[in-house]
Amino acid sequence: MIRNYFKTAWRNLTRNKWSSSINILGLAIGLATCLIILLFVNHELGYDRFHKKADRIARIYFEGNVQGEKMKETVVMAPVAETLKKDFPEVEDATRLRSYGWAPQLAVHDHVFKQDALAYVDANFFDVFTLPFINGDPKTALVEPNTVVLTKAIAQKYFGDEEALGQIIHFKTEDKAPMKVTGVIENIPLNSHFQFGLLTSMNSLDDARQQNWMNSNYYTYVLLKDRRDFEKLNAKVPLLVDTYIGPQMKDGIGQTLAEFRKSGSNLTFQLQRLTDIHLYSDFPYDLSAPGDVRYVYIFSAIALFMLLIACINFMNLSTAEAAKRTREVGIRKVLGSLKSELVKQFLMETILIAAIALLLSLLLIKGALPFFNDLSGLQLTLSFTEKPWMIPALIGAVLITGLLAGSYPAFYLSSFKPVAVLKGKWNPVKNGVSFRSTLVVFQFFISIMLMVSTIVVYKQLSYIRNKDVGYDKDKVMVISNVWALGNNMDVFKQQLQSDPAVTHVSASRYLPAGSSDNNNFFVSTEQEPDRLVKALRYEIDEHYISTLGIQLESGRNFSQQYGMDSAAVIVNEAAVNALGWKGDPLDRTISRTGSNGKETYRVIGVVKDFHFRSLHERISPLIMVLAPDPGNLVVKINTADISGFTAKLQQRFAAYGAEDPMDYSFLDERYNNTYKAEQKIGTILGIFAMLTIFIACLGLFGLAKFTAEQRTKEIGIRKVLGATVTQLSAMLSKDFLKLVLIAVAIASPIAWWAMNQWLADFAYRIDIQWWVFAAAGLAAVVIALATVSWQAIRAAAANPVDSLRDE
Repeated sequence: MIRNYFKTAWRNLTRNKWSSSINILGLAIGLATCLIILLFVNHELGYDRFHKKADRIARIYFEGNVQGEKMKETVVMAPVAETLKKDFPEVEDATRLRSYGWAPQLAVHDHVFKQDALAYVDANFFDVFTLPFINGDPKTALVEPNTVVLTKAIAQKYFGDEEALGQIIHFKTEDKAPMKVTGVIENIPLNSHFQFGLLTSMNSLDDARQQNWMNSNYYTYVLLKDRRDFEKLNAKVPLLVDTYIGPQMKDGIGQTLAEFRKSGSNLTFQLQRLTDIHLYSDFPYDLSAPGDVRYVYIFSAIALFMLLIACINFMNLSTAEAAKRTREVGIRKVLGSLKSELVKQFLMETILIAAIALLLSLLLIKGALPFFNDLSGLQLTLSFTEKPWMIPALIGAVLITGLLAGSYPAFYLSSFKPVAVLKGKWNPVKNGVSFRSTLVVFQFFISIMLMVSTIVVYKQLSYIRNKDVGYDKDKVMVISNVWALGNNMDVFKQQLQSDPAVTHVSASRYLPAGSSDNNNFFVSTEQEPDRLVKALRYEIDEHYISTLGIQLESGRNFSQQYGMDSAAVIVNEAAVNALGWKGDPLDRTISRTGSNGKETYRVIGVVKDFHFRSLHERISPLIMVLAPDPGNLVVKINTADISGFTAKLQQRFAAYGAEDPMDYSFLDERYNNTYKAEQKIGTILGIFAMLTIFIACLGLFGLAKFTAEQRTKEIGIRKVLGATVTQLSAMLSKDFLKLVLIAVAIASPIAWWAMNQWLADFAYRIDIQWWVFAAAGLAAVVIALATVSWQAIRAAAANPVDSLRDE
């Protein structure tokens, strides 16, 4: 019986090549898109789940509110880990990680290596996290100071085929003790929120043993005895503030905890599950760029909708083509076929089509996956050995797609009444028109939603690119490894200042775009000494403001001519407002209490607000102090020949004996890279929008063809009675255009709501204009009209004699 079903299914498939091709192509694109997104979703949801104890691991973070300025930090104080183990019975273990901050220059024998990420970790790090050892003992590898564990890739890079254990790695440019290799681990999986090639002993850091509760530098993780204790522990960890931070606050910031809270401010600790770090984080700084669970939901919905649209095409074409099979069904029923047998037959046809579509989709995935990886920055693979779950998933996809796409046509076709069919009184096309219309509306509803979303994302990105951010980011070069010049750095800087292609040069680790140093600065005023204001501190030189074109609102810039400028500050407008100053802020003073006691600064200038963080955040108070730092050289270029100037600068840099080539970037590129995730989303949405429209138009084209075939005689009669080709084309097209307009009307308000939810994540954003919906609707109408009109014109231009000769 099964064999007969397949033979019949194959015969019908080859007999109706046109509709079968449309169905297979639509289903193949839908399946390919669905499977690629499934790989992406599996990757995102799988972050940090490879650790055997992942369900019991949580990270503790620090957050607070200081006079309305929020702070939320992933790093906490050095004693937190040991205190958690000591004070809370729910904690089985706790461990720390401290990022080195930048990639150090390391030397092995005569070879120098850079750009390999290094972190300090506690000796028990490998008891909490699953990082399998190839060589060495995980229990003792990092017990001693100045020991290091390498990943397999770094061990191969540094030592080749040599045995890595026992080898010595030196810090090339820093006064630090050499590290002895005591272990080699497997490479850390890509879907881990921390990625370090070298893990060195935390016992190498004196700071790690201090009981200082006022400085935060350590990522701290707890291992729970029972995963169900998460909420219980989360309710207890805020007690750390009263017990340990409170006694040190007076010396740290000049206020007791009670005074701090009385002013309306607050601090607390919270826990975050390890498996939530990647998709549910909104910290200003973290070990890696986070994902966003909303995009997982969006892409999952797109995958589902793409598959649904392809299945809808099948339903539409199958029911529209039912007229060709009415007699077959009638004869089968007269000869004794049961309805259940007919349903099985039609479902077998659909599953066969889905199986062929799956094979084609695998070829499409093979071609599209490298492009998607380049676009997303991931390394997704369709490997059945690495992902054995893919085989049952593919079989399930064929069965689900076959049943989903074939269920309605199967039951619809098998429900024909044989007497009515054989007498020619049953018109399946007319009877199924309302259902097919609903499906067409749904297809274009999804397509228009994606088009509107794509337009809004691109408009927001255009707004970001063109917004006046308050500083000049064009033609500004950032040289980040000037330390490689050693004692020649000042000479190199002087040469830059005398270069006619350079207008300004500044030295600072603090940059308004891309990665930058970040320091919290808690200050108060003479008028309100008990009210702390949280600001960020920038350490700059006297050339920083002019180099970046930041505008002074009042006062003056730093200058070496004023010996007291070391106790002076320049603030932004947001700081003036936060400090509560109503009049002229110049010459007013602010104070802070630090490790050196109380420090007082005098305001000598106010700069206009500029965006030194992402446009997702509002401009916060900023205080700039005069503290030149050689972390970066920021160079304002005044030449159209950027490539020529860069090449000349690289040669000059190398001439000073630097072992590394000049590491540079441009400020506008750093700014644009801040929004790389949004740019990727916009591109991916645009691609999916085009694919959904293409699949929808495949179905629309097929429907238009069958509609024209069903109305062939009507068209012939109308043409004989004087109807023109234009009138007949309009008659055949208008019904489809009505459906598209209905889809526009339904999709527009839903798309408006959805994109406003997305834009709410930006502190600075566009307003969605009416023309966005008009443009998406017009595009859908034009595409639908172009799809339908070709078939309509072809039918209208046919000779009426051919259609009426049988009457």
